[in-house]
Amino acid sequence: MTLIRWLLGRLILSFEFITRPKPILRGNQDQKEIDSITSKLSLYQFNACPFCVKVRRQIRKYSLNIELKDAKNNISHKEELITGGGKHKVPCLRIDHSSKHTEWLYESDKIISYLKKEFQLS
Repeated sequence: MTLIRWLLGRLILSFEFITRPKPILRGNQDQKEIDSITSKLSLYQFNACPFCVKVRRQIRKYSLNIELKDAKNNISHKEELITGGGKHKVPCLRIDHSSKHTEWLYESDKIISYLKKEFQLS
């Protein structure tokens, strides 16, 4: 079973690499504004998770600089996800609204919808 998961993971990552979308191009000022907003976002994910791949593809397509946190192999990221979000489930977008309010958004479709709405993307 471990070998099958490993092989499927490699296939998923290979497919992601081969079919990567081209990022949209923005002017320097526009990108800096987007970067200041995305500095408050973190994506907790597993590398070979198909739903995480789906979200990462959209992040790349929209040229969003969102920190990726490996919640499978990095124990501190895993603990942050469980403590803050309440469960060890990915993908999960951490949204720091302020120092006192953090939102944890699960489900790939909800994360992508949030990104489209927040950054007014089609």
